[in-house]
Amino acid sequence: MKAVKATLLYDGFDSAPRKNVYIVYEGERIKSVEKNKPGCEVVSEGVVTPAFVDGHSHIGLARSGEPSAEDEANEHMAPMLPLVNAIDSVYMDDFALRDSVEHGVLYSHVMPGSGNIIGGKTAMIRNFAKDIQDAYVSQPGIKAALGYNPRSTTSWKGDRPHTRMGALSILRNEFIKARKAQELLAMKKKIRAELEPQTEALMEILDGRQVLMVHVHKEDDIVNLINLIQEFGFRAVIHHAGDVHSAELWKKVKKANLDVIYGPVDAFSYKVELKHEDWRNSKYLMDSGVRFGLMTDHPVILQRNLFLQLRFFLRLGMSRQKAISLVSSQPAAILGMHELGSIQKGKVSSLVVWNSDPFSLDSWPVAVIGEGKTLVE
Repeated sequence: MKAVKATLLYDGFDSAPRKNVYIVYEGERIKSVEKNKPGCEVVSEGVVTPAFVDGHSHIGLARSGEPSAEDEANEHMAPMLPLVNAIDSVYMDDFALRDSVEHGVLYSHVMPGSGNIIGGKTAMIRNFAKDIQDAYVSQPGIKAALGYNPRSTTSWKGDRPHTRMGALSILRNEFIKARKAQELLAMKKKIRAELEPQTEALMEILDGRQVLMVHVHKEDDIVNLINLIQEFGFRAVIHHAGDVHSAELWKKVKKANLDVIYGPVDAFSYKVELKHEDWRNSKYLMDSGVRFGLMTDHPVILQRNLFLQLRFFLRLGMSRQKAISLVSSQPAAILGMHELGSIQKGKVSSLVVWNSDPFSLDSWPVAVIGEGKTLVE
């Protein structure tokens, strides 16, 4: 067993920080958080936070130091690609992954891009692994996109929509076919072996086995998503919501019981779809009671700067411990990874030791521990 002394501990939850406690871990698991010094090696000391979880990223797909022609974030062959898997295009030698680890970001939700209506399977990865087999943690959902992005790809292959209503018609058509296939199976008029793999993949969305991770920025497009959920009954998580600029929209999201991976808060508004984007809009989300975590959308914001977005939430009145949860326990829970993002008995032993309070500009990680292994010191 080993231990880290936390002169101040932010455990990833919305609870008051604790002073002068020891985090005892053995291998991949935290054994205890205790006041008394344990009888094992204390490997580091300082302010401690959980390792950070980026709720939405294209790291390893759009790679540092490589030309745009090498970017693998979007597959251009068709607008509906539920069988594409992001992990298949990740390269773990992306230099940005090393930078992320040095800044305490150890886990990335890697997603296909938003050019397709259904972009493919997403992947939670360990940023500190050597190859994609060791990096792979889980498959939280399937990427989808509404709004401007799918209709901006008319030069790509396949039937491409020019309008939002066109994109929704393509999605509805495929969902209706999948629902009819479900009905035929139930009536024993078809057997599963007769189904196309893509139809089976869409059936997994409709019956709730897969969660749609939906790129959507504007308020009306979020309402379209809510309407689709009511029509087809699938599960979804809102990703982005950067153009939402009213409390009323978040009330609808709360009523629909949807979670949000929000942001990126610190990015340039590079398209009309983001004309209302403003960090001050975060207050509407904060006050709504909707559960949310943050993203970088790397490389839109460099993943190593995930933590820096928290300054806006502090300015809007959020506590430091609650803010840290936005980049640790909250995105982990939303993505079904409850063992990540917090410091508690039985959780994964991934944590960051800082030389001073991480909210100070003169602070940096003096030790980063990933699943019991010291990665940075």
